[in-house]
Amino acid sequence: MERPARLYGLWALLLCAGGGRSAAPTETQPPVTNLSVSVENLCTVIWTWNPPEGASPNCSLRYFSHFGDKQDKIIAPETHRSKEVPLNERICLQVGSQCSTNESEKPSILVEKCISPPEGDPESAVTELQCVWHNLSYMKCSWLPGRNTSPDTNYTLYYWHSSLGKILQCENIYREGQHIGCSFDLTKVKDSSSEQHSVQIMVKDNAGKIRPSFNIVPLASRVKPDPPHIKNLFFQNGALYVQWKNPQNFFSSCLSYEVEVNNSQTKTHDIFYVEEDKCQNLEFQRNMEDTICFMVPGVLPDTFYTVRIRVKTNKLCYEDDKLWSNWSQAMSIGKQPNSTFYITMLLLIPVIVAGAIIILLLYLKRLKIIIFPPIPDPGKIFKEMFGDQNDDTLKTRTADNQKKNKGRTWWLTSVIPAAQETETGSS
Repeated sequence: MERPARLYGLWALLLCAGGGRSAAPTETQPPVTNLSVSVENLCTVIWTWNPPEGASPNCSLRYFSHFGDKQDKIIAPETHRSKEVPLNERICLQVGSQCSTNESEKPSILVEKCISPPEGDPESAVTELQCVWHNLSYMKCSWLPGRNTSPDTNYTLYYWHSSLGKILQCENIYREGQHIGCSFDLTKVKDSSSEQHSVQIMVKDNAGKIRPSFNIVPLASRVKPDPPHIKNLFFQNGALYVQWKNPQNFFSSCLSYEVEVNNSQTKTHDIFYVEEDKCQNLEFQRNMEDTICFMVPGVLPDTFYTVRIRVKTNKLCYEDDKLWSNWSQAMSIGKQPNSTFYITMLLLIPVIVAGAIIILLLYLKRLKIIIFPPIPDPGKIFKEMFGDQNDDTLKTRTADNQKKNKGRTWWLTSVIPAAQETETGSS
């Protein structure tokens, strides 16, 4: 009986010892020390810290860290953490220590370190700061002035990416309406994996009166290709074949296309979305290398067609697939409608209209009389009916009056003086 009792006691002792060793790492560790933050380049924020003091010697320290609102949680053995982030707002990192990579394990007391945004009036910072990588050759950034800024503010744009040894200043400042922008060459990063790179941007003024504004542009997004170049159009077997050359610096598998076909006969246009080469004519493909071909079915050879193409990046190679290139220069094919008749009519119509206006001006009075005949005047009708009789009566009365006047004149000049002489003689 003593031997089994001793065995049970030894077994219990071993269990207690083993349990004690496994429980030790689960104890809460002390917090990290000397947590500090610094900024490199333009937008690279680096946090560093020292291991906790008095940590358990049997603990393989791991560090639990996350940003505000518990974003981007990481458990790692390194005593530092970095992140590219625009410095337009306050950014805080919380760090704690623990003995395993298990997220369910309770870490030590979290220590927080924040970095504040740059000094200055937030209303003075530029707004709508956006950048586009054009054809993997140059980057073009634009922005609007802040609300509390002077119209004559002189802006400066600084940029940095991993292929540069230092921060550079953009020299090509320009204005387009209310927008201000700057463009700079960006070709060194294209040979490497763009997914691992981004461009850090900062805009401020030369006098230091406005608050700096920051932006981070991932090179896998905001890419706008140049327009493609149409190489050839031809009809075959009731179909229209369109062949074009891609813009430089892009693989065909990384692009999507839109082909616009305008029909002059129906005055309509069709748009075809193309993701890959769809021509089946191998001889045609052999004649033109490094090109993309698309077949438009159901066309009429006697019809005049005009074709344009534009491209954009796809999500197979890039994060953004919203930026279309400009339309390519149009190319036409087919029997163009005879425009002689239309030109003749365009020349004749003004001449005909001018002649009609002249004729109307010359014969307007006659046309007015024909269209709107005058209403007879009753007074004129009575005058015409009785006018001759009135004239004869007037002439007779005038003659009688003349005779009477003549008699009166004779009486006054002849009879009266003679009578006066007779009276004188008798006296």
